[in-house]
Amino acid sequence: MRNVYLIFLVVFSFKTLYAQEASPEFKNKTSEEDEIIDNLLNQNEADELFNLSDDLDFLYVSVDYTNNTYFAGRDIGINQFNVTPQLTYINSNGFFINISGVYYSQFTPKWDYTSVSLGYGNTFGKNEQYKWLVYYDRYFFSDEENNPFKNAFNVGFEVTNKAKTLGTELTSSILFGSENSIQLTSSTYGEIELYKNKRNELKLRPELRVTVGQQTIQLARTFKYKGREITVYNENNHFGLLNTQLLVPVQYSINNIDFELGYIVNFPSALEGESNLKITQTFAFSIAYMFDL
Repeated sequence: MRNVYLIFLVVFSFKTLYAQEASPEFKNKTSEEDEIIDNLLNQNEADELFNLSDDLDFLYVSVDYTNNTYFAGRDIGINQFNVTPQLTYINSNGFFINISGVYYSQFTPKWDYTSVSLGYGNTFGKNEQYKWLVYYDRYFFSDEENNPFKNAFNVGFEVTNKAKTLGTELTSSILFGSENSIQLTSSTYGEIELYKNKRNELKLRPELRVTVGQQTIQLARTFKYKGREITVYNENNHFGLLNTQLLVPVQYSINNIDFELGYIVNFPSALEGESNLKITQTFAFSIAYMFDL
């Protein structure tokens, strides 16, 4: 497929409000489900976006399916799948626009949000081993009131080896709306070609992704004073490691169609007020088609 891998893994991580039990003297201020779900999004990562010929404009359509849903690697106790359709136009000059959304099988409303992304990127260096990317995201939520982040500004930089079989990408995101936050994501990947001819290509692309972000942790301390029960709410800002994710996708391309089957393992890192976080795992499948323009 002209050596283009353009399946957008929509993995937006956002500032999260956690109301979790830190010790016997702490109780939840709100439900864990509401706090995590209402304030987590995904973050576009355009992987190998500009490995294109100079005269190529195209439209890329994809649908991603994940059989289990986790937020920042965390299990919120709801067994559900999610589906992410996407439409991307990429210009030969490096400009692109992406429209996507997320459907959750057990949420109400099931269609969580629609996002629109506008950006520009390019490669440089002797062997085009360096890439940079800037883009803006705008989110339109079905439930506007409980989602403080409506916008994101993102900057990405990637370096690969000469053969383009190893690479590392660093993306920083500033999230803003009624509240502000910041997130950093580092991705290191390898590419192993299993089979290739003029029409078909099969490859393995393992990736290790580390997400660091700002969290607002809300805890409630309840105690008795003169026979009355009193609850005091405390809010602490925390910046630290959120999740380490291992992705092992197998990608198959035939002409202009891409298929991908991946296994994902999350190793979430406990923040203040969290405990007993478990390793989570899921399978993901995607299908995509590229229209030459």
